[in-house]
Amino acid sequence: MQQREHASFGSRVLLFAGLVLLWAMLWGQFTVLSLLTGIGVAAIVTILFYLPAIQFSRRLNPLRAAYFFVRLMVDILIASFQVAWIVLKPGSPPQNSIVAVQLRTRSDLITMWVAEALSLVPGSIVVDLDRGESILYLHVLDTDDDHDVEVARQRVLATEKRIVRGFGSAHDVELVCGRTSPPAPGSGFAPAETEGKR
Repeated sequence: MQQREHASFGSRVLLFAGLVLLWAMLWGQFTVLSLLTGIGVAAIVTILFYLPAIQFSRRLNPLRAAYFFVRLMVDILIASFQVAWIVLKPGSPPQNSIVAVQLRTRSDLITMWVAEALSLVPGSIVVDLDRGESILYLHVLDTDDDHDVEVARQRVLATEKRIVRGFGSAHDVELVCGRTSPPAPGSGFAPAETEGKR
């Protein structure tokens, strides 16, 4: 019983720290002010609002985690130039799509990390999430054909794989590496009818 309470307390501490980190990432800066406001927001959220139990894997691969953060910074830099070119290049406006991608894991924490990482990279943003099926819906710029949509989908799955290999459980690692079949595979997309036709 005492061990279970200790584990529960540890999970709450990790959740609190994760909320503070998420707040700082949303503002894009790590300052004393963002840290203090993040602590205040995390305290309000954890005290006033019910949060579903989140299972922490308590597993960390330092090299894989470092690679995820370095790759994320590189992706942000490259995507910034790509979006700038899309805006400045002559010709008709780009076609955009809503892309649905079913993640291979069912971890709420991993899903949150994937959604946050994708939203930080210019050119795509998570617009909806089906928590029960672990499906992310993203608005993606410059998707002229099915190949572009598939590239966007593979980018999401690659991000999920990097996060899981850095922070996920052993079971999740097996899922993203293809050693175990996901519970409900499948993905699709729906082109945004009004996007790119302004």
